[in-house]
Amino acid sequence: MSKTKATKGKIAVQAENIFPIIKKFLYSEHEIFLRELVSNAVDATSKLKTLAMKGTFDEELGDLTIDIVLDKENKTLTISDKGIGMTEEEVEKYLNQVAFSSAEEFIEKYKDDANIIGHFGLGFYSAFMVSDEVEVLTKSYQKGAPAVKWTCDGNPEYTIEPIEKDARGTDVVLHISEDSVEFLEKDRIEGLLKKYCRYLPVPIRFGTKTVTEEVEKDGKKETVSEEVDNIINNPNPLWKRNPKDLTDEDYIRFYEEMYPFTEKPLFWIHLNIDYPFNLTGILYFPKLSNAMEYRKNKIHLYSNQVFVTDEVGQIVPEYLTLLHGVIDSPDIPLNVSRSYLQSDSNVRKISSYISRKVIEKLKEIFKNDREKFESKWDEIGIFIKYGMLSDDKFYEKALDFVLFKNVEEKFFTLEEYKEKIKANQLDKEEKYVFIYTNNPENHNPLIQAAQSKGYDVLWLGDVIDPHFIQMLEQKLSDVRFIRIDAESVEHLINKDENLESVLSDKEQEKVKALFEKINDQKGIIELKPLSPDAAPVSIVKPEFFRRMQDMQQLQGGMPGGMGGMDFFNVVINTNHPLIAQKLLKMRKEEKKEDFAKYLVDLAMLSQNMLKGERMTQFVNRSIEFMKG
Repeated sequence: MSKTKATKGKIAVQAENIFPIIKKFLYSEHEIFLRELVSNAVDATSKLKTLAMKGTFDEELGDLTIDIVLDKENKTLTISDKGIGMTEEEVEKYLNQVAFSSAEEFIEKYKDDANIIGHFGLGFYSAFMVSDEVEVLTKSYQKGAPAVKWTCDGNPEYTIEPIEKDARGTDVVLHISEDSVEFLEKDRIEGLLKKYCRYLPVPIRFGTKTVTEEVEKDGKKETVSEEVDNIINNPNPLWKRNPKDLTDEDYIRFYEEMYPFTEKPLFWIHLNIDYPFNLTGILYFPKLSNAMEYRKNKIHLYSNQVFVTDEVGQIVPEYLTLLHGVIDSPDIPLNVSRSYLQSDSNVRKISSYISRKVIEKLKEIFKNDREKFESKWDEIGIFIKYGMLSDDKFYEKALDFVLFKNVEEKFFTLEEYKEKIKANQLDKEEKYVFIYTNNPENHNPLIQAAQSKGYDVLWLGDVIDPHFIQMLEQKLSDVRFIRIDAESVEHLINKDENLESVLSDKEQEKVKALFEKINDQKGIIELKPLSPDAAPVSIVKPEFFRRMQDMQQLQGGMPGGMGGMDFFNVVINTNHPLIAQKLLKMRKEEKKEDFAKYLVDLAMLSQNMLKGERMTQFVNRSIEFMKG
């Protein structure tokens, strides 16, 4: 029974300063208030639908669209629903007892049918973060129940009074405070609605918008404009629909809707499970550039279609944060502000499920359409390697389908590649030697030399590859990687020739002394009797140091190497005609030095190490040689 006059009381809270706490500390971002209040409106609408389905409510549901009304002149923002409404007793019970949630009680009663978002009694009170005063005008669906108005100005004191209200439902009127006037701007509110309410299951209307189209009239095209309802959301998002009813075009359109101005995804996974937890969603494999764009925070977490966060590190393993898409689960525990995920057994199960589905998808494509898998390797290879580095379980399963591409752009699994090179690329310890380049263009002479000896060269040019090959060497006892310009490769390429130098010991001493004299690059001078077809002078780096240098650069270190230093060997091929014949036969010492410098510069040029003034001198010297 309604009271005949206005009454006053105090909200049942345990501390007088609950409102300052709510305003300053409960939510990390004040903008969250709109998500909470619209979610409550959706709850009220969902409750009414449930009652109608159960037969408890037998009237017409009518238009259930939720309205957001902005009145900048009067400094108010109103959220109106046509849902279940509240009686005066329910207002007393639910609004005046902080942290007592009507949603919890309703779920318990209709847990098999209700789809309720709100689980936190404090959600409504987020309104006071941006308001000087909040009014709630509500009328219950129950026949004969009078409408009431609840008013509170941010203190524990409130007022309840009877009002006239024709329509069933609730209007929450926020009187925006001076320090929150940003929420009186149309663009700001529309942006928040699209961020948090884009896929809520009840239509959300925010005024009207102008739609313009071209029509043909009397044989002429005319532009016609009209005002239509501005419906913010899509109540039936793709991830809630049956995959059997969807086409590839549907998935691509949804991706483009979520991530405008991005390239089409490679492929996707539609998640749908209801036991032992509820989870739906779509995860897309985006195109990743060779620069390894760590575009994290691209997976959006929803709870019953309410956007919660894009920081999903506790739910999705680190390597899967490179994926894009949506995860929606009511079973992921959140804290009171829904800002942070709580760790529990469900989170671990969900994480494990997502990982398994991703691996299954990759294996499925590899097994059923290897040509497609290989064609997308340049994009998905980074992702798979990152996963193998990050997760031991992923590593074990991915070892069967991780691919190695050689400089001829042919692809091999690990076992296939071992089989390919076992006759010619085993070292003294019977380890498979994987020779690789990170830049086929720069290393072209070395690659050709290796191929002329029957060796195969892999192309490992991803920025993550130094870490990847380091991990493989640690886990695989029968494999080692050597870059084509490493010192040990020179030895490997000539391992069966057992060549001797054509120079005498005395001549070798003269050659070494000459190159040490002109060695202003501080490289270590080393003489080796290589094939006459090999380069006269080559620059090689110890494999271990060079790899550590690459990894340091990936992590933001100095480009010159460890601590900015660069170590390399200058290898002089004593069997090359330019050394054994031309250089030693030169009479003038100055001419010998110029020629030796030229050969070293040539070697440095092949390693992209010749820069600035040194490059200018090299060009000028080349011109002089051609003149002579």
